[in-house]
Amino acid sequence: MANTAVANADSGLTRAQLATRYGLTVAGARPTLAAYVRQVWFYRHFIATYANAKAVSAFSEARLGQLWQVLTPLTNAAVYYLIFGMILNTRSGVPNFIAYLCVGVFVFNFGQTAALGGTGAITGNLGLIRALHFPRASLPLAVTVTQFRNLLYAMGVLVVIVLATGEPINLEWLLVIPAMALMAIFNAGLALVLARLGSKLTDMKQIMPFVMRTWMYGSGVLYSVDKFAQNMPAALASLVHANPLLIYIELVRHALLEETPLTSPAPELWLMAVVWAVVMSVGGFVYFWRGEQEYGRG
Repeated sequence: MANTAVANADSGLTRAQLATRYGLTVAGARPTLAAYVRQVWFYRHFIATYANAKAVSAFSEARLGQLWQVLTPLTNAAVYYLIFGMILNTRSGVPNFIAYLCVGVFVFNFGQTAALGGTGAITGNLGLIRALHFPRASLPLAVTVTQFRNLLYAMGVLVVIVLATGEPINLEWLLVIPAMALMAIFNAGLALVLARLGSKLTDMKQIMPFVMRTWMYGSGVLYSVDKFAQNMPAALASLVHANPLLIYIELVRHALLEETPLTSPAPELWLMAVVWAVVMSVGGFVYFWRGEQEYGRG
């Protein structure tokens, strides 16, 4: 009799009303933004463990193993110095060009690897996404953690290079810490944006190497960006100076190198660095969250 009474009471309700009455939710529905933030925080240990596993497995088949985390940017720096510094003579007018170039290559590599890794964070883990329930933002965030860990090894080598080229140790070196922290926050937001785009546009992985190469040429990695101001309108030169990767590279150069030329005053660079980190991280997280229910389907 009781079951019949319940059935009769429910018979006049719509599906939505029934779901509300019995606390049912749609499978795979996107959580609220606040709930999603809590989920990501709850899975922080998973993010750290997954990032560590990715870092170890990335070079597991190479004879030199994780040493390539340092050898790759060093080799790139040597090639760029030969072509741009020696043959094209872009070192002219730049004090301590070797250290100047290495800072640019190492810091840009941090942004580049986070961007490329973020692009494939969803499409490269469809099996994991379809098998387990977890906030999908964990994957691009793990990419950033992995690359930040790699950066720490690279920065140790960079310090040796800077000292070997005659730069003195001073308190300004400590400014590298907040500069890299801000860049890591920016990279996390960038990886989130590219992860969602990459999940929708399968050709993104093919396009991104060309995008990053163009971005590198506009980031003052190989030469002073002041050369752009000499060959383009002032409005376009201003856009180049607002380039976030250029800003983070310049801040690290300003901290480690005594006489490095800057594209903008240091306080202005710090302000832009903070703005870029906040805007990209918050905007990227919200943009990724809005597509949470779409990842791994189809």
